[in-house]
Amino acid sequence: MKLSKKDFNEWENKSITLLGMSGVGKTTLANKLPKSKWFHYSGDYRIGTKYLEEPILDNIKEKAMNVPFLAELLKLDSIYISCNITVDNLMPISSFLGKIGDPNKGGLSIDEFLKRQTLHMDAEMKAMQDVPQFIEKSQRIYNYNHFINDAGGSICELYGTESMDTLVENTLILYIKADSNIRDELIKRATENPKPMFYTKDFLDEHLEIYISEKEIGQDVMDPDDFVRWVFPKLLDYRKNKYERIASEHGYTVSATEVNNINDENQFLELIENAIDS
Repeated sequence: MKLSKKDFNEWENKSITLLGMSGVGKTTLANKLPKSKWFHYSGDYRIGTKYLEEPILDNIKEKAMNVPFLAELLKLDSIYISCNITVDNLMPISSFLGKIGDPNKGGLSIDEFLKRQTLHMDAEMKAMQDVPQFIEKSQRIYNYNHFINDAGGSICELYGTESMDTLVENTLILYIKADSNIRDELIKRATENPKPMFYTKDFLDEHLEIYISEKEIGQDVMDPDDFVRWVFPKLLDYRKNKYERIASEHGYTVSATEVNNINDENQFLELIENAIDS
């Protein structure tokens, strides 16, 4: 939603959605706000504990069944498997998403990879549609003053959907832009520790074709980590355009450097006021 500075200041129960690539500081910022006043809604946490819980557990069980000792215990219901997903530990979701490439290096086939990507997108859309009910519950049940939606990095892919419309209607959209220094740091992290990512099918098809042509290899033997390292800078640029479009039409933009310098709630609110003014 678009607000004047006056309207924002007078907004008794503020609801903010943070947009930006994973690693720009969304969760860190949310954790700096007073936990007694701000309800921290993690989109990824909701995805993992509500909408992808069963597929995530099925994936882990399938791996465990390849170990005879664990397989026998599972079949006899002598052990059970659960996930310890927290706002700060989303590893089970990443493990489920996986990476495309050589199965001997932990990669997934293109069909399985796209299947999981589709499940994740559906889950993210549902998690964002849940935001209004959590805004209401955070006030009615828990007496929180304000609400912050810590959305996943792929939220920009929801542009033009009912889920994005829901966020625009119920929250102030704040895009955290990765300025040059932060962008370099994100690329460095992805190079050192390539993590599973969400890609739209069109983006994946286009860049997978280019990668395979450049490397002169097949999908079934490509190194999953190498593809993530190669494609990540391109994904940054691709998503940047989408983030900027959403912010231009429906919200406001601040830099990751500005966000990293925030230490408390007053500074956060002042940052938003300045973004509205500009």
